[in-house]
Amino acid sequence: MNIDAIKLLKSLVAIPSVSRDENGTADLLVEVLTDAGIKCRRHYNNVWALQPHYDATKPTLMLNSHHDTVKPSPAYTRNPYEAAVEDGVLYGLGSNDAGASVVSLASVFARLYETELPFNIILALTAEEEVMGEHGMRAMLPHLAEQGISVDMALVGEPTGMQPAVGERGLVVLDCTAHGRTGHAARKEGVNALYKAIEDIDKLRRFKFEQKSELLGDISLQVTQINAGTQHNVVPDRCGFVVDVRTTDAYTNEQTVEILQKVIEADAVPRSTRVRASAISDNHPMVCAAVAIGGTPFVSPTTSDMALMPFPSLKMGPGQSQRSHTADEYVLLSEVEEAQSLYEKFIFELSNII
Repeated sequence: MNIDAIKLLKSLVAIPSVSRDENGTADLLVEVLTDAGIKCRRHYNNVWALQPHYDATKPTLMLNSHHDTVKPSPAYTRNPYEAAVEDGVLYGLGSNDAGASVVSLASVFARLYETELPFNIILALTAEEEVMGEHGMRAMLPHLAEQGISVDMALVGEPTGMQPAVGERGLVVLDCTAHGRTGHAARKEGVNALYKAIEDIDKLRRFKFEQKSELLGDISLQVTQINAGTQHNVVPDRCGFVVDVRTTDAYTNEQTVEILQKVIEADAVPRSTRVRASAISDNHPMVCAAVAIGGTPFVSPTTSDMALMPFPSLKMGPGQSQRSHTADEYVLLSEVEEAQSLYEKFIFELSNII
């Protein structure tokens, strides 16, 4: 079975697929996989397929990437939906993040569709990754569980230069509110909530968590926004500030929030705790397989759907992270070709280890 990866990538780029509006690319993926002789299914805009000889007694490897994109930057000098190829470079929105991974994984899955391995392979090309939406991976995993499919490990396709990312930090955003009492500024009345917020911000600036992740290092936090006051002569009774917290596997996100709530007097409410840190052991078979094919493990500075996976995962894909979310996004044709070869080598190396 065969899928022309470059042809598919050009077609994907040509179809707008901003997060939560991926109907067109989902339709295309279903059509291409079906034409290749693969029985695929769809849950919302998530397209997935199992090898025909699926055996529930074997572990299952998920090959995952996402076909949604961010909105095109106003700085584009090209049509973001025209997959132009010039001198071995394919331009277009989503070409690098993460269309190149989608088509490379789909092509390799098609070639190995009927190959018996010590593990099952499931292909999951998901939606809403850029916003971690409720109908993307958050819906995909419960759906698979309802089908009686248990995923044991995942290879996540994202632009890493085909180097294996063995970890990434999580994210918690805290909306904080310091409370005071209003009064007239000239008479020094009231309790200034802005001053109370400054005291809390200083506590956060100096705070260090006791535990440190062996792989991801210290939890980092930054106060990134502050807002207070209604007019110059009124002492503010409320001051809001926002804290960006990059979490690690040393604590759960919930534990991290609880610790920080005790550090400051202000109310601190997390927007979400679902974006969790991800870390995989250096002796896990997937890491060993990635190293065996020439990879150098590293910690990724960006987040992905790995944050939603409760099983070991490894991030590796064609392209470069610094091209993502930029104007005139592109990927090299050679990178797509190399990815297909390395993905296949990775799977066979993994089969020798497991």
